[in-house]
Amino acid sequence: MGKIKCAFILLVLASVAVMTSCSQQVDPDGDGKIKIIAAHNQTSPDSPYQAGMLKFKEVAEEESNGSIEVEVHAGTIGTEESELVEKLQLGAADVVLVSPGFMTQTGIREVDLFSAPYLFDSYDHWLRVVDGKVGKEMGTVINQKSDNSFKLLGYWTAGVRHFYGKKPLESIDDLKGISIRTQTSGVIGDFWEATGAIPSSISWGELYQGLQQDVVDSSENAYPFFVQQAHHTTPNGKYITETAHDFTTRFLLINGKKFDKYSKKHQEIILDAAEESVKAEREATNKQEVEYKEKAIEEGAIVNEIDRQPFIDIAKPIQDDFAKEIGVEGMLEDIRELK
Repeated sequence: MGKIKCAFILLVLASVAVMTSCSQQVDPDGDGKIKIIAAHNQTSPDSPYQAGMLKFKEVAEEESNGSIEVEVHAGTIGTEESELVEKLQLGAADVVLVSPGFMTQTGIREVDLFSAPYLFDSYDHWLRVVDGKVGKEMGTVINQKSDNSFKLLGYWTAGVRHFYGKKPLESIDDLKGISIRTQTSGVIGDFWEATGAIPSSISWGELYQGLQQDVVDSSENAYPFFVQQAHHTTPNGKYITETAHDFTTRFLLINGKKFDKYSKKHQEIILDAAEESVKAEREATNKQEVEYKEKAIEEGAIVNEIDRQPFIDIAKPIQDDFAKEIGVEGMLEDIRELK
């Protein structure tokens, strides 16, 4: 009986191995055609993410004369970035968009430097960083630390993040005791706690209801994203204070091991498509930053500016400590020199 059980177990393991191998095949039909599942977590059809993914699809399919098919999912295979990262690792998705915070869950802590509040002081500064030496260095870190499970295809933006809540911020002191939906751990959580706010981890999909029902006092995000979700129409999202605490970075990733199995021609096309998607997504986000701010004001939101220096003063030592903790002091210095 023991031998029979062992044989059965070996048969099951062999079957799993075959199934896994098949799921990782890049051309299962042997006809020279490949299918790429590309996904992001935003459900709005107007999301800049969708504009970027559709451009990726357009270029990949046109340049390959149809030998590459791209299937785009806008929140349909996961509205949480953790789901998308998992699917990329398992081969259930091929190209995904994720934030630094969720990348750290894979053990690549270095990427979270890009989440640090007030790391960038302008969009042009952000561009110099991600499109230059520092951006390439971070891409290498991602690839090596993931053992080629993640290959960086490009940097997308998610706009400039601002505070919005039940009352405007006239000074940093107004944050004391205010609950704010944001990342609750890591450098982002440390920053908001240092301002006196109370970070809360309500999921993005539940945030409208949370603001509507007074579950959380405030949140923070960029105009295109929170206005598309109508957060500004809730009692706790009406007042927008332009803190500009984050010129946001997003990573467009492909499974590197699977990418290496594609033909050289297909690899070149995918890289071209990714480059064009970067341009399209950034353009869409920058355009929508203006459009959705105007829309928010037209629909009753009240926008005010604030002296950002007290926020910056709080952020700087947090950046220093965090960079030392994750071993990227040199990268932080390079970013500061590019201001």
